[in-house]
Amino acid sequence: MRIRKVHMLLLMLMAGITVYFGIPDIIRMPCQPTRQADLDETFSVLPRRTDVLLMSPWLAPIVWEGTFNRDILNAQYRQKNLIVGVATFAVKKYVRFIEGFLSSANKFFLSGHRVNFYLFTDHPEKVPSMKLAPEKRLFIIPVQNYSRWQDISMNRMDIISSHIRSRWRYEVDYLYSMDIDVQLFEHIGVEIIDTLVGTISSWQYTKPRENNSYERRPESRAAIPSGEGDFYYAASFYGGSVSEVYKLTTACFKGVTEDRASGIEAKWHEESHLNKYLLYHKPTRLLSPEYYWDEELIRPRIVKVKRLSSVRKDLNEVRF
Repeated sequence: MRIRKVHMLLLMLMAGITVYFGIPDIIRMPCQPTRQADLDETFSVLPRRTDVLLMSPWLAPIVWEGTFNRDILNAQYRQKNLIVGVATFAVKKYVRFIEGFLSSANKFFLSGHRVNFYLFTDHPEKVPSMKLAPEKRLFIIPVQNYSRWQDISMNRMDIISSHIRSRWRYEVDYLYSMDIDVQLFEHIGVEIIDTLVGTISSWQYTKPRENNSYERRPESRAAIPSGEGDFYYAASFYGGSVSEVYKLTTACFKGVTEDRASGIEAKWHEESHLNKYLLYHKPTRLLSPEYYWDEELIRPRIVKVKRLSSVRKDLNEVRF
């Protein structure tokens, strides 16, 4: 019995080291395949932050400023010769945000690494001509318009899933979905790369679980029963390996479709379905609110860096 207790303590200690130092995901999620499991993310030179949560209850790392060494990661990542895709949508009046998004993403998103930007828009002629970094490419993809902004939002999952199946699985290794009405202010690097990645909402991450904005109506496919839930994730920035994002978007759109057939619309549209999926398919890495900060909020001291944030706008004006 004493030997078993010691063995369990050693396993717990190893799990803590795995999360803090970023050693490959052997203990954390053995059932989930990952392309970069052999990256040696050893950050023993970094001081431990004690003011924030560094790992989830299921031992997935939570990425904050001061918890990784990007120089080490960059050196390891370049050996993999990987390509990351970014899917974003600029429909109707949201075309006004294209230039700000692309110019800031060109500068700050995975700088020095290969990135394919996939821009969906109903106005290809309004996409500004921009010179991107040599390792970055822009693909403009025409997409139909919808009468309601909610339909635009909820159909993104289906569009992403369809393009993974037909094209992107041959073109990129990892894929991220990002809102177009955001700008990047600091570098977002390879610390975001993992099998399944969610971003903790800047609105929700400090609230008790019961106050999170989950869909609670049991008749919706996005419903999370009262008392269940852990983190609340923003649909503005999520991603992972192509295969995992395909599973996520396919499952979420299936829920959207079933809700439509029942005459139901989830509380926060595709974000509600995303949270339902990530509750039962745990992310292997969580990004702190540094990676999507809502400009309506006052930034607390623990959020030392605002890497990406929403653009201030009149939602009634841009959506209708």
